[in-house]
Amino acid sequence: MLRKSIYKSPAQLRLMVEPGLATAASLVAARKAIAVGASTLEVDAAAEAAIVALGGQPNFKLEQGYHHTICASVNEEVVHGIPTSRALQPGDILSVDSGAILGGWNGDAAISVVLPDPTRPELVAERQKLSDVTEGSMWAGIARLARASHLNEVGEAVQEYVEKHGTYGILTDYVGHGIGRSMHEAPPVFNYRVRQKGPEVKPGLVVAIEPMVVLGGIDTHIRDDDWTVATDDGLAAAHWEHSVAVHKDGIWVLTAEDGGAAGLAPFGVKPTPIA
Repeated sequence: MLRKSIYKSPAQLRLMVEPGLATAASLVAARKAIAVGASTLEVDAAAEAAIVALGGQPNFKLEQGYHHTICASVNEEVVHGIPTSRALQPGDILSVDSGAILGGWNGDAAISVVLPDPTRPELVAERQKLSDVTEGSMWAGIARLARASHLNEVGEAVQEYVEKHGTYGILTDYVGHGIGRSMHEAPPVFNYRVRQKGPEVKPGLVVAIEPMVVLGGIDTHIRDDDWTVATDDGLAAAHWEHSVAVHKDGIWVLTAEDGGAAGLAPFGVKPTPIA
């Protein structure tokens, strides 16, 4: 039995641009809706409206048993948090993971946002740095992808960046993935060093790079809702993600409006649109 190729054709890469932009738009809308006193259900509704307005559908709703557009993970929740009517509080860190399907192709991306709290500046600063380091490690991984010969170089770059900027934990139980006709496809994308080289980085590879970084230990558990992943020690987590395509002229961040230009600039990498 022949194994399905992990590489997309140039025509297929072009078809992934629109769902990527719809995913990006959903996170722009989500960020605008995030505020002290707002609920994560309200954030969810804003994200869904943005996807539908661009002709897409929320692909998270296609996951069996899941009924929302986003995953909304607060504080010690790392990923897969379910939106609720709970009001966001000052100082909360909220990770929002969203995805769109359009024309049968998928996008997937995530951001973390720290809400202001004038009464606890140290907490806010600690959580903001956690988010910034996580985001930076994602961009470091994407930048490495642009130069890599094999995929697992990405995880090395992510880990190097995190270690350079503090003492944090990188989750090992949850990793990035390929993306295309399905939201989760081969190959796995590690956020840490591994011995294996992984598949060759060449035109047609499309992956979701998504470091999940925590203030404390990396041990987690799944809550009774069967979805929400939370840290065992109750310390905060951050999650950032982009879907990235490798093509004949370079790389393009499908889920960034500018293709990743701003995030990649500090690493000396200039993304190239998919022709």
